Amino acid sequence: MFDEIMEKFEGSPSQQRVIRLLLERGFSVNDEGRVVSGGIEIPNTGIAREIDVDRRVVDSTTDAILDDDELRRIFQNISQVPSLMDLAPVLDLTVVSVAVTDAEEEGIVAEITGRLADRGISIRQTISEDPEFTDEPRLYLVTGERLPGDLINELNDLAFVRSIELQ
Repeated sequence: MFDEIMEKFEGSPSQQRVIRLLLERGFSVNDEGRVVSGGIEIPNTGIAREIDVDRRVVDSTTDAILDDDELRRIFQNISQVPSLMDLAPVLDLTVVSVAVTDAEEEGIVAEITGRLADRGISIRQTISEDPEFTDEPRLYLVTGERLPGDLINELNDLAFVRSIELQ
């Protein structure tokens, strides 16, 4: 799906940057063509500054979204999920980031979370990036405690795991 969305803007790398930002941040577009997070409007100038494009690129991108029925359905229904990942250092939580060889393989989340549960490690939050919306999806687990080294090795040895990072 991500590739299909990006193809609609293949002639404009600047508009693709706007689309990528909207998807990554979970920003939606309202009926007036304004970028919003929930009910809070985000100024196009702020978006443009963040991704180093002209404000008019943001305007033309939101116009294109509203003119396309499929894009309109996507961008009027997307929402942001609050993440504990940035708060982890403040709250003394551990973030485990798992990169896999094939994100569309079945049972990845179940296998990894099951192994943590078997060790009595509580998971405060799980975020699984969708392979349709990001180039290199990852699984993020926020736990209330540090993972023992042998568990990290055990997870790293799973056939579908490419790498594990702790934050």
